Amino acid sequence: MASTSDHPVKLLGIRDTPLSVDEVFRAVGDDAAGGTALFVGTVRDHDGGAAVTRLAYSAHPSAEDELRRVAEKVAADHSVRALAAVHRVGDLEIGDLAVVVAVSCPHRAEAFAACRKLIDDLKREVPIWKHQTFRDGTEEWVGAC
Repeated sequence: MASTSDHPVKLLGIRDTPLSVDEVFRAVGDDAAGGTALFVGTVRDHDGGAAVTRLAYSAHPSAEDELRRVAEKVAADHSVRALAAVHRVGDLEIGDLAVVVAVSCPHRAEAFAACRKLIDDLKREVPIWKHQTFRDGTEEWVGAC
């Protein structure tokens, strides 16, 4: 599938609705890309040895702008043909998709490196917070996810 625009950032979003791996994968389709790397983050049933029963994500109003800034930097620093990233907010269940990012590049090594940079920078720099509730009734807020 050919890319519809010369700009490599194809899809970005902070959503309160379920995420689609297929949507993100389709967004980074590019005939000039020989490698596509995709990362899917899911809600797990534990953290730090404690059983997680509930999880919710919250985002600062600037989160989408920060996501765009991170995406633009990754695209500028790597041989990115197409890039997409979506993150979920609100209440999630165990097994739900929390984040999906994908990058297509001319070669697989570039795609892996760019995808890793994208998810790592998203987690470190985009103001999205995770609120976990554990089976024992304790709760924890986790910084930028």
